[in-house]
Parts: sequence; C-alpha cells; structure tokens
Amino acid sequence: MQNSFDVKLAQRRCRAYRRRILEISQKVTALHVAPAFSCMEIVDVIYHAFMRRAENGCFDDAFIMSKGHGVMTQYVILEDLGVLPAEQLNSYCTPSGKLGAHPDLGNPGIEASTGSLGHGLSIAAGMAYADRLQGFDRKTFVVLGDGEMQEGSIWEAVMMAPNLKLDNLVAFLDFNDYQGLGRTTETHPHFLPMSEKLCSFGWEAVDVDGHDSAALVDAVQNRTGDRPLFLTCRTVKGKGVSYMIDAPIWHYRSPNKQEYEQALAELEDVESVSA
Repeated sequence: MQNSFDVKLAQRRCRAYRRRILEISQKVTALHVAPAFSCMEIVDVIYHAFMRRAENGCFDDAFIMSKGHGVMTQYVILEDLGVLPAEQLNSYCTPSGKLGAHPDLGNPGIEASTGSLGHGLSIAAGMAYADRLQGFDRKTFVVLGDGEMQEGSIWEAVMMAPNLKLDNLVAFLDFNDYQGLGRTTETHPHFLPMSEKLCSFGWEAVDVDGHDSAALVDAVQNRTGDRPLFLTCRTVKGKGVSYMIDAPIWHYRSPNKQEYEQALAELEDVESVSA
C-alpha cells in the first residue's frame, strides 16, 4: 500500500473528480455520470492506496475496469496522476478525440478494452496467472458491475481463480443495485448473499461500504489467506448529486446547464461542511 493513505484527502479528491466529470459532461451530449459516481471511491483507493508507480511513471500493478461504462472515473484519475493528457480528456467522445465511452486498449493507462460486459474478470485472472508463471511481483485489480455478474464468463473466472491460487488478484464489485433500468436485486433476487457464493468457490470474500475509503483500504490490508480476494462494495448510483441518486435516467445522460450548476453546488456544499 502507498504510505499514509489520507482519508480526508481522498474525500476531497473524489469530490474534485466528480466535478471534473461534470465539466466534461458539458462538452458532449451524454456520458455515464451516475455509474462513474458509484465506483469513485473504489477506483480512487485502488490507484492511490494500492497501485505502485515505477520510476518511469508506469504502474507496477494492473487495473481493469470491467464495468466499462464507469471509465470516466478512471479517466479523471489518470489525468490527475499525469498519465492521461488533459487535452485527451477534453476531447472525450469527439471526432478528433481518442477516448470513448468505454476503455480502449492503447490509450494511456488502459490495460484492456471492456466495452462488452462480463470479460474483465477473466482478463484480470489471465493476467494474474501469467504474472505468477513468470515470477512477476505484480497485483491485478478489477472493478466489476453488479449487472455484468449475470454473465457466465464471470462465473467461469470465479471458479478458476481460486483453483489457480491467484492471491495476486483483487476484485471489487460495485454493487449499486442497478442494471440499466432496474434494480439487480429485483430482477435477480438470488444474487445475494454474494460473499457466501464467492466463498463457496474458494475466494476470500467480504462485504464493505463502497464509499468508505478507510473501510476499503482495511478490507484489502486485512486479508488473511493465499486466495483471490473479492470485495462486495455497497454503493449508490449517482452518489454525490441528489437528483442523480438511484434515478435510471442518469445512467447515460449529460446534465443541462441548470442541473450542472445544481450538481456543482451540492458537491461544493459537502466540501464546505466537511473541510
């Protein structure tokens, strides 16, 4: 872990990242705001608490955004870390730009293309296994969405990873309880309890508040065995902006000027109260 992870600093970063996403939303007709907001603290912790940087600025560890529609979170963090040039993010989803609504391998800091859901965990497991075979000291982190947990490829990777003893693999499930236009627990009520299912496959699995940075860090630090680790992170879709919370219309939509100003005001109010 990076030394002295500062939770209050993480909270300020995440508010700034949310504001940056809102800023980009004013340049395009639509982007995935709410899905990015639900996994913000998770991805922030991965990059700022666990991902190691090499002297050349590259990462010594790997990150896969399996829920590709949450990639705006990754983009703004990579920009903040100096990996992704600001001009590339400013040209997001434009004819002259290189960044799309889902991750594309080849862009700075992007390890895999994950526009199609359900593939990220298998990619991450394959990378972790390759590192193990080659003796590389590298961890692979992956963020999944609860909707894509319906994919059979996810459960093939769930079955295989513990059998390969991939203790260098850490998976975070962004469980905001929404898939497209409906609640996951209503369309698939037998998803839960998720952690018990993962444990039965041989994973070390824990439940955690996905917006509590300290709890996320502790959950990874306090792992006990040589098994892959799976964190079911309870989150809120649209976290940080009142009118976006659990509102399916904000899965893929840019706020208008009035909505944009309200969102900024709400994020600024939170910062002034907690400063």
